[in-house]
Amino acid sequence: MKTKFRRIIDVLVLMIVLAIPVVSAVDLNQPPSPEDQAKFDQILSPVMKVYNLVKYSASAIAALMLVFVGISYMTSSNDPKKRDNAKSMGTFVIIGLVLIWATPALIGFLVG
Repeated sequence: MKTKFRRIIDVLVLMIVLAIPVVSAVDLNQPPSPEDQAKFDQILSPVMKVYNLVKYSASAIAALMLVFVGISYMTSSNDPKKRDNAKSMGTFVIIGLVLIWATPALIGFLVG
């Protein structure tokens, strides 16, 4: 098992060492040409369609989960464990929604 893992690591290190001269030869300070920008937009279009499908599907599932969380919170009566479980589930659903909807802004901030 360790020898297979070691071989994989060796191959990855070799690939990185061989890629260094190629990567360092690229001039990253030149702006992209209009043809490159058009090609990038063409490649990015299907990715954005998939992202939007995932975003809206996850939002619909999250809305159903929030309804479920609300019902389970209301029916927990005096059981603190059920109440805490419902609160934490609701928190995680909201955090997931924020992450899904804020991803484009976060990527734009990191790239731009």
